[in-house]
Amino acid sequence: MTTSTRAVAAVPLLSHVLDEIGAEIVTGVIKTDQRFTLQDISVRFGISRTVAREAMRALEQMGLVMSSRRVGLTVLPMSEWNVFDQQVINWRLAGEKSRGPQLHSLNQVRLAIEPLAARLAASTASEEQRGEILDLALRLHELEVSPSHRVGEELATDLRFHASILYASGNEMFAALAPSLLAMLKGKSVYGSRKRDPMSGTVDLHIELAEAIRDGETAQAERLAREILDETSSTSI
Repeated sequence: MTTSTRAVAAVPLLSHVLDEIGAEIVTGVIKTDQRFTLQDISVRFGISRTVAREAMRALEQMGLVMSSRRVGLTVLPMSEWNVFDQQVINWRLAGEKSRGPQLHSLNQVRLAIEPLAARLAASTASEEQRGEILDLALRLHELEVSPSHRVGEELATDLRFHASILYASGNEMFAALAPSLLAMLKGKSVYGSRKRDPMSGTVDLHIELAEAIRDGETAQAERLAREILDETSSTSI
């Protein structure tokens, strides 16, 4: 086996190891301050120390563990985690005990950011961005009336709608947070809510919000964005 072939073969192994250990840490199966070594990882998963070391580095970058020559790996408390890392969020959403707290945190951050982003979008968005947001809202209405045969199209359209508002705000930090903030919508769809409807009957509000952004009505856009979030936050997993 060539070096390049071995590298390609190691990728799925690394992903599997990360998913197992990362999920166990963020869901509390592996406790804070618990220690383990590269050898422990190698033996548990039947992998080389090279792959184990790559997994350790990835976990360190996420703030989940700290490595030391004499001690090995020590699990860090949540205060040290990179809580906006998409993998960390996904692992927390996948865990039954961690899902509720993660959704609650995401919803609070969205409530703090998205209404302001909508206000800014109504003020600064380009004509092209305003048109795109309205088109997405109208597409959501079409999908409500006549559901698509393509699985997940409604969710994908809703994600694009909210992401477009964050990008149209003109605030690059809001835009950078879009994947993490919108993970809540994806989580509700993947793991299922009582209504199994991530939009919770807010399609008309989406259209009103898009029209407010199109017309430059800043206060109205902020109010409608908050109303949408208040409605959708009442649908828990």
